[in-house]
Amino acid sequence: MNQHIHCIVNDCHYWAQGNKCEANEILVATDQFSSQQPDRIDASMASQLTPAQAGNCMSTCCKSYVPKGSGKITADNITKMS
Repeated sequence: MNQHIHCIVNDCHYWAQGNKCEANEILVATDQFSSQQPDRIDASMASQLTPAQAGNCMSTCCKSYVPKGSGKITADNITKMS
């Protein structure tokens, strides 16, 4: 499957020209889940996480955000704040 992920958060490490996300994997979660979990919970752990209903678009967020130049390592060798 050839997917294109579009992102307009240009201070993320994975953001690229044309508003593209270049992450190999992303984790989209509910805002409630994201606010209760540390940043180290990410796409590499997706199979271990329990799915939840968001109810609407405004209740979701991308957990794969990594600040440009942050220097913290994740499963794909990208740094992330903890």
